Amino acid sequence: MNPGDIPLSVYIHWPWCLAKCPYCDFNSHRVPAQATRAASREAYVQALLEDLSSQQALVRGRIAHSVFLGGGTPSLFTPDEVGRVLQALMKSVSFEPRTEVTMEVNPGALEHASLAEYRAVGVNRVSIGAQRFDAATLRRLGRLHSPRETRSSVQQARAAGFTRINLDLMHGLPGQDLDAALMDVDAALTLDVDHISYYQLTLEPNTRFHAFPPQLPEESLLEDIAVSGAARLTAAGFEQYEVSAWARPAQACRHNLNYWLFGDYLALGAGAHGKLSFPDGTYRYARAAHPRGYMDVAGRPPELQALDDSEISFEFMLNALRLSDGFSSDVFEQRTGRSFELIRRQIESAVGKGLMVSDETGRWSTTPLGKRFLNDLQAHFLS
Repeated sequence: MNPGDIPLSVYIHWPWCLAKCPYCDFNSHRVPAQATRAASREAYVQALLEDLSSQQALVRGRIAHSVFLGGGTPSLFTPDEVGRVLQALMKSVSFEPRTEVTMEVNPGALEHASLAEYRAVGVNRVSIGAQRFDAATLRRLGRLHSPRETRSSVQQARAAGFTRINLDLMHGLPGQDLDAALMDVDAALTLDVDHISYYQLTLEPNTRFHAFPPQLPEESLLEDIAVSGAARLTAAGFEQYEVSAWARPAQACRHNLNYWLFGDYLALGAGAHGKLSFPDGTYRYARAAHPRGYMDVAGRPPELQALDDSEISFEFMLNALRLSDGFSSDVFEQRTGRSFELIRRQIESAVGKGLMVSDETGRWSTTPLGKRFLNDLQAHFLS
């Protein structure tokens, strides 16, 4: 395996939020009290810089093409703090020209500055967590913003010069019917963004919604919502390139595509997970999850864990099956360092059940039936 042939991205986790949403299973924590907030941010930034220094050697000689600032809520940190981390990153890791640098933004949580100031320190793409355009449902979802603040965030991004904007839009929500779901899609389309993440609410373990489940729409309505929303997005010129990702032509998120096609990614920050390839194999690692624990050990190099054949093939397929365009056998072999024969039997079984198909160019992809039963299809590739 030649690591230089595998795309490389960088993920940076910013773990604090103003409040924990009842459906969220991400590694997020309530922001420290006002009296210690600035000191806490500074300590966390210093930990990120130490983390970067401890991992720099792992990607020496490689070129990265994207950075994603996720959370949590990265915009709870000042542009100066974000800029210091990005500046250190650009000095420590080689990047392609015009690197995609995405920052997640919660409407109403631009506490320290305008989006123009984040753009000035290197952010060139924003992902805005709209979720819904109905104020009452947003409150039930634990969101602290209003539909008006979502629209304002998009307008601010445009005024700041951002040409690449994503909106997160959730469907299958408590009490939601088809008309309400389509109203959200239509509201998002009026904002003229170039990318929409359109995904169904799921009740994840270790969340309040999992412990105290709300009443969700029935399966038949969930399917109607997904199909009808997809039709609206398609009619508006969006292409579905991944199960929950829609983009205008040439506006797909490069960072996320790298995940879906088993690229490598350096991981910085509390709870961040990384994957790196070396000539002798593929390795995963994770940083300490709690911010305090992470800050105590951020300067220590990560402990790498090698993946075996079954883990590699399953993790590749777990992601690649989500892509509308699928994948080629050459990409599988390049990204995993394994022969395509490792998964040929499972693929042929999936094809026989109508869950996958191959085109004339030799690309393998998921059929509409396979997308409907994606979990079952992915299970084909478990050891």
